[in-house]
Amino acid sequence: MIKKSKLGRIFLVLLSLFMVMLGYGILLPILPYYTERLALGANLDTNSINFHIGLLTSIYPFFQLLFVILWGRLSDKYGRKPIIVVGLIGFIVMQLLTGLATSLTMLYIARILGGIFTSAVIPVSNAFLSDITSKKHRTKIMAWSGVAISSGVIFGPVLGSFLSQTNLHFKYSFWILHLDRFSVPFILVALLGFTVLVILIKSFRNTKPVSRFVSGKQKLNFSFSRFFIVLLLLSFVMQFVVTLFETVFSIYGKNQLLFSSNQIGIGFMVCGIVMAVLQPVFATYGEKILTAKQQIGAGLLISGISLIAFPFFGNEIYVYVLIVTFATGGAIVTPNLLSAVSLLSKEKAGSNISVQTSANSVGQILGPIIGTWLIAGGFYYPFIIAGIIIITFIGLLYFYKSFNSKTTKIGQDNKVS
Repeated sequence: MIKKSKLGRIFLVLLSLFMVMLGYGILLPILPYYTERLALGANLDTNSINFHIGLLTSIYPFFQLLFVILWGRLSDKYGRKPIIVVGLIGFIVMQLLTGLATSLTMLYIARILGGIFTSAVIPVSNAFLSDITSKKHRTKIMAWSGVAISSGVIFGPVLGSFLSQTNLHFKYSFWILHLDRFSVPFILVALLGFTVLVILIKSFRNTKPVSRFVSGKQKLNFSFSRFFIVLLLLSFVMQFVVTLFETVFSIYGKNQLLFSSNQIGIGFMVCGIVMAVLQPVFATYGEKILTAKQQIGAGLLISGISLIAFPFFGNEIYVYVLIVTFATGGAIVTPNLLSAVSLLSKEKAGSNISVQTSANSVGQILGPIIGTWLIAGGFYYPFIIAGIIIITFIGLLYFYKSFNSKTTKIGQDNKVS
């Protein structure tokens, strides 16, 4: 049983993770409307709006990818608390800049700052949770970390869409900043983030620096076997398709389906709930029905078919059903890929997962850019092409036929040891 003294710190870290992901999710349904308003205010070509939406979405994970290793090394050297504190301060600044932005330039600056500083909070928080928990409880605590992150993604779009539709009719400008109803969700999250920051500073005890991890003699040693490369490619494709869908759906819902930001927010909420609920279910009980290889193949097929069908249905109910179907496929694939990577090597599990995370980040960067580029040819293209790509990559499972034997053997070895 985890000691009560640790539970408080664990709760604060989970709250920090939830807050950061709440801030991420809150912008998803609003971004098309917000970007359009700022672009029209600057008299930009309306044809460039979708390009900016894709770039604003991609620039966030791009800077996360650039800075995540730096923050990890600093947390090893100085302890986890100061890095998490700095990350939360940057997160609060990002929310304020986003909510008060009067130009696309300010919005880009906010997104860049967000990418830089949230890359301090998420991995360092997980490192802290790993530091203070025993191997016996680590899996359970990491699962709660996943719940905190998923909950932020679930509630963020709902909060953002509903708060941006409030009947508060006010406009107040000061210097280069602007306050109106679109500012409400971001100001609220900034205030909530500030509250968490104050509590964390007062109540949180720093961990001891892990000096042995920052030795200059240490080398990163990754084993890029053919099997590992297959898993990385599948992880990249899945993340690429998910972020492409998120970006294109918000634009498609606004321009083609004529959805309000509330309806778009509900779509994201449904997707998040399905992913959050079904991932642990498939991770726990999936192998009792299908092998890991069969589950991944089935999940990719389900997601691919739902994407291809997506642009052919305009009814709101059918759209949500297809979102549920797409999310179900993702919920089957994701935990199995993570499990397969972690089982590649008992000694290098952390390093291998970090490489997989980087592959995911590349998918997050390219998905929005390519998705918005494909929209120029018509809304059918991004969905259908993404669906075909994801189905095509099922072939990788059969290219490497020892998938099941590899994961099963390593998993058994780990249990024995």
